[in-house]
Amino acid sequence: MEYYVHPHGLCESQQIGYGTRIWAFAHVLPDARIGSECNICDHVFIENDVVVGNRVTIKCGVQLWDGITIEDDVFLGPNASFTNDHFPRSKHYPEAFLRTIVRNGASIGANATILPGLTIGQHAMVGAGSVVTHSVPPYAIVQGNPARISGYIETKDNICGLSLSVKPGSDSVTETGVPGVLLHRFPHIKDMRGNLSVGEFDRDIPFKPERYFLVFNVESEKTRGQHAHRECQQFLICVKGSVAVVADNGVKRCEVLLDSPALGLYLPAKVWGIQYKYTKETVLLVFASHRYDPNDYIRDYDQFLQECTGAVNLDFSQN
Repeated sequence: MEYYVHPHGLCESQQIGYGTRIWAFAHVLPDARIGSECNICDHVFIENDVVVGNRVTIKCGVQLWDGITIEDDVFLGPNASFTNDHFPRSKHYPEAFLRTIVRNGASIGANATILPGLTIGQHAMVGAGSVVTHSVPPYAIVQGNPARISGYIETKDNICGLSLSVKPGSDSVTETGVPGVLLHRFPHIKDMRGNLSVGEFDRDIPFKPERYFLVFNVESEKTRGQHAHRECQQFLICVKGSVAVVADNGVKRCEVLLDSPALGLYLPAKVWGIQYKYTKETVLLVFASHRYDPNDYIRDYDQFLQECTGAVNLDFSQN
C-alpha cells in the first residue's frame, strides 16, 4: 500500500494518492478521491462526492460532505465546518448538493463555518471562528460573523504589497512594484479660500478619457472592482475620504492607499483591480480610456490568469 491508514482509521476508498496519511478514527467513504501527500488527522469524516487534491492538511474534527472539492496545498483547521444544503430536513435529500470549492493554497481557520455553494479563492485565508456567507476572492483575508474582507495576503512569490502614501516632496510618479501600475502625485495648492489640485490629460494622466464614473455611498465592508479590462485603462482619484486599491497582474500584487485628492493611481489594461476599506464619506472618481463595453471586462480570476499570464487552475471537480 502506497499510503498509510492508522489501525483505528477506516478508509473504504481505493482512490488514495501516494504518501497520504489517514490517522485514527478518520473515516473515508468508498467514492472519495484523495490526492498524494495529504495528512488527514483524527476524527475526520470524508463523504463520497468529495475530491481532495495533493498536499492537503485536514486537521482533527473536520467533516467533508458530498459536493466539496479541496484543491492542492489547502489547510483546513481543527473543526472547520462545511455545509452543503441551504434548507436541510431530516430524510429529505436534494437532487444535487451545491458544490463548494476551496482553491489552491487557501487556509481555513479553526471552527470556521463555510456555507454551501461558495468558492474560497486561491491563497485566501479565513480567520478562526468566521462564518463565510459569500465566496471569498483570491488572496483575501476574511474574518468575523458574517466574514468580511480585512486585507489581502502576500505570498512568498508575490511580495510587493506595501501600502503606499506618497509624502510631500516625493517624486510626482512612483512605481508600485506591479509593472505599469503607477501612483501619481498632483500639485496640492492651499489657499485661504480653499485647496486646489490639478492635472492635465495626456500629460499628468496618461490618456484622454472617453468616460468617467463616480463610486460613493459604499458600505465599509463592501468590495468593489474585482475585475480586469482587456483594453481599457483606468485612472483613480479619491476626491473625498479614502479607499485601498489592490492591483494584481497575476504575478505580483500591491496595495495602495488613496487618501488625498492629490493622489491618483494609474491601472493599465490586463491588471486585476480591487477597491475596499471605503470610509463612510468616500467618493472615488475613475477616468476610463474607453467607452463602456461589457466584453472588455474579465470578471473571473481564473480566466484572467489564463488570458494574461497563461496560468490555468485545474478543475478538480472533473478529476
